Amino acid sequence: MSVKVDPNLMKELKAFGLEDANKCFHCGNCTAICPLSTPENPFPRKLVKYAQMGLTDRILQSPEPWLCYYCGDCSDRCPRGADPGETMMVMRRYLTSKYDWTGFARKFYTSEAFEIMAIAVVGILVGLGMVLFRADNPNMEHAFLNSVWPAPAIEIADLIMGGILSVLLLSNTWRCVKFTMGDQLKKIPLEIYISQAKELIVHFITQKRFGECSDRTQWIVHLLIMTGYSTVFLLVVVFLAGGIHVVGLSWDKIAFQRDVIYPFFHPVRLLGYYATFAIMYGTTYALIGRLKKSKAPYKNSHPTDWMFLILLQLTTLTGIFVHFTRLLDWPMTTYVLYVVHLMVAVPMLVLEVPFAKWAHLAFRPVVIFLTKVKEAYAEQQKAAA
Repeated sequence: MSVKVDPNLMKELKAFGLEDANKCFHCGNCTAICPLSTPENPFPRKLVKYAQMGLTDRILQSPEPWLCYYCGDCSDRCPRGADPGETMMVMRRYLTSKYDWTGFARKFYTSEAFEIMAIAVVGILVGLGMVLFRADNPNMEHAFLNSVWPAPAIEIADLIMGGILSVLLLSNTWRCVKFTMGDQLKKIPLEIYISQAKELIVHFITQKRFGECSDRTQWIVHLLIMTGYSTVFLLVVVFLAGGIHVVGLSWDKIAFQRDVIYPFFHPVRLLGYYATFAIMYGTTYALIGRLKKSKAPYKNSHPTDWMFLILLQLTTLTGIFVHFTRLLDWPMTTYVLYVVHLMVAVPMLVLEVPFAKWAHLAFRPVVIFLTKVKEAYAEQQKAAA
């Protein structure tokens, strides 16, 4: 079987943040120390070797970048300072760009200027749209968002955004599946995929493999950010759009843009408070860690790492401000802050979710699920032999 070598791979990976991989002399210490590495899926040394040898196809088929949670143990104990943990992070950026058929992800990861410009342009367009399509006679006595931007129009925009996100994220995830499975995608019986489906759900919700790492604080922070963001995403884009009924409530009571102030113990309000706490705590911890470079995962921050944390925290902060100005019944302040809030939130959703680090929330549990499928198939073949 022939092996295709790309002599420019290391140069290409440098555009995604690779710096120290050439220092590796393959002692294997990183793989030995990693609590998640297994004989079937050893890492990170194998991926470092693939990069050095220019084995692009092997990298595309490798599940290991998604099995790594970057706890930093390997980088801390590397005798050569090759930072294998960061190499795995670079691999995730590189693979995300390969899964994306639009080419946007590559631009995001390789050009800081492009990412900033794209976010700014979308944010400005959202702001202009909110100003141009506002109602002529908004309520200036009380803070009623629907008096400025009627809920049906916001509902349509929300459905369009949700549809775009779904198409982009699902199509990129399907490419991830095809690259990871290769020829085995059609060979493995459907019943094996079904039998392992719970792995997809469990790992998406709990990120439990991360809990096996030595630094459990990183797992908790990661879980808070993930669950906080997922809660907001599901409430806004999935459950509250299009008149869908949730726990007996209808669109007019829980719309994306709602003027109803729920009682403190209402489930929607409690979910919102949890998401706010989880995101603010998680992003603050990560931002301070990156500023202080306190741990291996925070020592070599890529521009996209900063961008997703900053956008998420700004989205949450502006949402908090809108919440309090509505409680205080300050109409003009509420309307202005709401526009600012959407100018941050929409670019984060439309651009960051399918093309940057947020996409990892989909790719990682899917690849873990596919790894379990391969293992179950191998066991079946072994038993049959």
